[in-house]
Amino acid sequence: MDVDQLILFVFVCCLSSRFADAYDPVDPNGNIIINWDFQSIENVYTVMVSVHNHQLYRHIEQPGWRLSWRWAGNEIIWGMTGAEATEQGDCHRIRGATRPHCCEKQPVIVDLPPGTPYNNQVSSCCRGGVLSSLTQNNRTSTAAFQMVVGGFRRATYHDGDRGPALPSRFGVGVPGYSCSNATKVNATRSPIGRHRHVQSLLTWQVTCTYSQFMEAASPTCCVSLSSFYNSTIVPCPRCSCGCPRSPTAPQCIRQNPPRTLGEKPELPAGDGEAVAPVFRCTDHMCPVRVHWHVKISYREYWRVKVTITNYNQVKNYSDWNLVVQHPNLRSLTQLFSFNYQPLIEYGTLNDTGMFWGIQYYNEMMLQDGNVQTEMILKKDKSDFTFSGGWAFPRRVYFDGHECVMPPPDQYPLLPNGGPDSRVSAAQLIASSCFLLPFIFLIV
Repeated sequence: MDVDQLILFVFVCCLSSRFADAYDPVDPNGNIIINWDFQSIENVYTVMVSVHNHQLYRHIEQPGWRLSWRWAGNEIIWGMTGAEATEQGDCHRIRGATRPHCCEKQPVIVDLPPGTPYNNQVSSCCRGGVLSSLTQNNRTSTAAFQMVVGGFRRATYHDGDRGPALPSRFGVGVPGYSCSNATKVNATRSPIGRHRHVQSLLTWQVTCTYSQFMEAASPTCCVSLSSFYNSTIVPCPRCSCGCPRSPTAPQCIRQNPPRTLGEKPELPAGDGEAVAPVFRCTDHMCPVRVHWHVKISYREYWRVKVTITNYNQVKNYSDWNLVVQHPNLRSLTQLFSFNYQPLIEYGTLNDTGMFWGIQYYNEMMLQDGNVQTEMILKKDKSDFTFSGGWAFPRRVYFDGHECVMPPPDQYPLLPNGGPDSRVSAAQLIASSCFLLPFIFLIV
């Protein structure tokens, strides 16, 4: 293989790994599905658009989704209920007393806030664009709005049927997500009452998937470790999420200045858009740190304390969640202050679970604050051990982002398992070879 072939091989491997990042082993079937269910098709059509979050642990937080697409022709939106377009656009070609809701070629639609008048609501609307994960709350994992569209042209679908031309270039306006083209699928059936179902005239479907690589080049959380059997606290790896003073590092505050009671620090203000991160300067430069502490060992059980710290000075994490992979989670006996749900169960395999806050208690992690829990796990005699770093998690995700773990060789060691307490055979042989000439000289 010559140099050019080697470079091409490396490039293809890097490219393939980029697209492979979209596959999530913790939630292999997770995605966001957008349905367009047509209720009437005449000179104008009425369609109910719904956004379904089918992800087990990833949610859409504020500022929320911003659904967009590009019309195939000169469509205009005459009316909308449950959401609104961010721009009306140029509607000068439209004659008549009634003004359209939106004339943009590529409209951007946002959810209405809570408290919207009832005459402008539809079912599952008006939560400010926030979508819960399926595990946390499947009732609030769907959003919907209705719109009336005119000026459309008809097209022939792949199955020979004719209908409104399909839009393209769909997006949900959330970093990390990419969407497919719209396709015609089987019409949606919806229950009405206990015994009756109604069917839409036509259904389009769009699938959106997430990739952490597409969202950010650097991670957003890290893990530190400690234990009762070792005084060493293993910190987050240095520069886990960026290096201090680097040009690409977010703005950070080195020390919180003393403030009088009630006084707030001067920080960037947002206007409904995502606010640039500003957090405490640390060696790891991550806005969130997860600390796993092996606290106590009982005869048949062991106890772990988990603390999640928010170093962000301008952001509260609402409806946060934590996903942990550890083989002993199948024997979780008692949990304090958090909710818990297993995520992956294949027969006897149950090593991944999701933690989240209790409503009205700690479901929101405040700026520069923390939330914590303790859990008691039963020791499984077949594989339980404190040696070799077994007591620490394999993977940790916070709010859908995989956190940076310390290197395994830095995990806290048992008192009799440290490097100073054991001499390897190689070290013994090397020492003997070094001392052998001096022994002969003495003799």
